[in-house]
Amino acid sequence: MKVSREIFYPVLFLLISLPLYSRGEGEEGSAPLKLGASWTGDFVTNLNGGLKRGSCYLGMASLTAQFDTEAARLWKRGSIYVKAANTHGATPSSDLFGDAQVSSNIEAGNHTFIMELWIRQRFGNVEFTAGLQDLNAEFAVSGNGGLYLNSSFGILPVITGNIPAPVFPLTSPGLTMVWDINGSFSLASALFDGRPTEFDYNPYNTNWQINSGDGILAVAELRHVVEIKDSPGEYKVGLYTHNHFIEKKISSSFPDSLHRAINGGYIIADQAVWQSGYRSLSLFLQAGYSPSPDSFTDFSLGFGVNFTGVLSTKGNDTAGLAFTKSRFSNDAGSETALEITYRNQLTENIFIQPDLQYILFPSGRQSRTPHCLAGFFRMVLSF
Repeated sequence: MKVSREIFYPVLFLLISLPLYSRGEGEEGSAPLKLGASWTGDFVTNLNGGLKRGSCYLGMASLTAQFDTEAARLWKRGSIYVKAANTHGATPSSDLFGDAQVSSNIEAGNHTFIMELWIRQRFGNVEFTAGLQDLNAEFAVSGNGGLYLNSSFGILPVITGNIPAPVFPLTSPGLTMVWDINGSFSLASALFDGRPTEFDYNPYNTNWQINSGDGILAVAELRHVVEIKDSPGEYKVGLYTHNHFIEKKISSSFPDSLHRAINGGYIIADQAVWQSGYRSLSLFLQAGYSPSPDSFTDFSLGFGVNFTGVLSTKGNDTAGLAFTKSRFSNDAGSETALEITYRNQLTENIFIQPDLQYILFPSGRQSRTPHCLAGFFRMVLSF
């Protein structure tokens, strides 16, 4: 009997998760080793426009382990972390919608791989992390933007649209430093291998090849945590540069050594504007710009509003409305998406999220792809 992936992966995830769930909070809290698991499933329908009508499923399962060296009585302020993931199912942006920003932030094709594997050490108010890292776990993150499914709210298109950034699903080795300046201001910086090794040559993301032609990706981000009229907020300003070296004889198109750099910057703002009991209203803004001639996406803008406690008296649900736009260079036009979403935390371990996105000019005007109405139903189990 043939078992479909829609059934197989959720069942496999539950079987793996049961031992973790049975530990209980009391046992796990003081242990040096903490394990976790999650499964995210998207049930997707193209309601109108795009490349073609249709429905599909895609999902992601992940397992995490974090080892606290101080709790294990080895050395102070150290930790080791590993995250393994499996992505499976369809690729709706590629096959149904035709959008460049990627409407589901778990779309990656069919892969099983190590996503993160690093060691972290803190010295006073400075923290260092070395190893396989996801750039977007530390940089260019909007807390309120994380509610939405469209990938552009997670990582700005002026980064992923221009450089081979080490973000989901394919990451690369790097060194990150975070300096807590005074509790209100902090500065983060990182250096990454400039080109993650592709899945064709690195199927499990364990065969890292750091070649001279890869170049270096450097990122810096200044953060400021504020409180305006008792409402918390966080503001970030970031800069990045990606230096790529094309060496002599690597291609007949480049007879001599060639050095290219793509530079850019971004701002991110998250601000709560109202709160009453469990109910709150928050805004976010993210904007990026890349002036480099080789940039494909030279400007991106996103903003939205989140309302927590719509139907729940305990703040277990959040509704959101957001807008994102990416502008392409070479007169390719721009792509705009409007997203309305609602997340409901059913239990401590389960939430559901119906979502609707209207995508205007998928991949820009030159693609001539019709406007698209995309419907999602997401379910997440976490332990």
